[in-house]
Amino acid sequence: MQTPFSLCIMKGYGNMDLVKQNVLFFTRTMYLGGTENVVLQLCEIFKPLVNKIVVCSCGGVNTGKLSEMGIIHYEIPDIEKKSVGVFLNTVKMLKHIVEKESITVIHTHHRMAAFYVALLKLYRECKFINTCHNTFSNKRLLTKFAYRHANLVTCGESVKKNLVNYFGIDEKRVTVIRNAVKSFHEQVILDPTIKKLHDDGYFVVGNIGRLSEQKGMEYYIRAIPEVLKKCPNVRFLIIGSGEDEEKLKKLSEELHLEKYLIFMGYMKDIQNVMSQLDLVVLSSLWEGLPLTPVEAFSVGKTIVASKVDGTAEIVEDGRNGLLTDAKSSEQITQAVVKLCRNDDERKMLEKNALVTFEKKFSFGMFEKSYVEYYQKMDEYCG
Repeated sequence: MQTPFSLCIMKGYGNMDLVKQNVLFFTRTMYLGGTENVVLQLCEIFKPLVNKIVVCSCGGVNTGKLSEMGIIHYEIPDIEKKSVGVFLNTVKMLKHIVEKESITVIHTHHRMAAFYVALLKLYRECKFINTCHNTFSNKRLLTKFAYRHANLVTCGESVKKNLVNYFGIDEKRVTVIRNAVKSFHEQVILDPTIKKLHDDGYFVVGNIGRLSEQKGMEYYIRAIPEVLKKCPNVRFLIIGSGEDEEKLKKLSEELHLEKYLIFMGYMKDIQNVMSQLDLVVLSSLWEGLPLTPVEAFSVGKTIVASKVDGTAEIVEDGRNGLLTDAKSSEQITQAVVKLCRNDDERKMLEKNALVTFEKKFSFGMFEKSYVEYYQKMDEYCG
């Protein structure tokens, strides 16, 4: 009989004794998004394995989940804001948190978080990990400074290549651990809005994500009038909230889409919602390794996704989804119309999507990879 993996860790297999560690996850927000989901997943994985977990961020809806898990959260200033006040407050609070909570491992999830750790030289007293969730082509000096003493994890191969090729980081210092989600085996709770649309005979398309520039929602919205000309039985949803919400609602009004596009707001049960959609769209302008396709695949749904960075590591055009150029409303239109009109092709893509999830993006693989990485951290440090 094999020993369960988590039990092996508790018994002290590997180099680092996890039971004695006090871990700080330092990120920008605990809002809705892939990075925030990863932080929650790591909290769940490591809570039974380490002595203590602490999270610091500028807050967000997911702080409630931290509270439910019994995890301490410190609210700090938004580390992306550039002001002397934010800088001084962040420095003061971070020092206080590390000292008060006797932190031994700092795991950052934003390059400005890593910058503060590097600036304060906290890597001298704590083991220091940074997970890189996106690709970048700016702030080269700041990024190299922030990551100089960090053990680096990336969520996909594209992010690793970005670190190596653009920022000149030695590829031996970078480990790829792909994002993942748990399988969805729960009973589907019907959303009344989606149910009514289906009862009225509509094909329902949803775009899920933070309402920000990165997610390219504008191009999704601009595709809608052209889709409706060819497939009038389609209705569209935007699921999420964020800083561009009013701007996007105004665009919808300008295009007279009030009857065709519904802003659903933030919804926490994403896999449950996705399981009720006919098609998912991801219109991002850049990504590291997005969770949206993985979540869609986990419930047997296919996706129309922009061909950027890590998205193409998940979505294989014509096999488990359709890829479009970024910022191309025309190509989004073509792809949505194609799958709306062709049930057989859509079902084939859905079948292959579920296979992709099971083979490459299972939560068990993600958990095992991260725990082993922590266990072997002494090999990376120094």
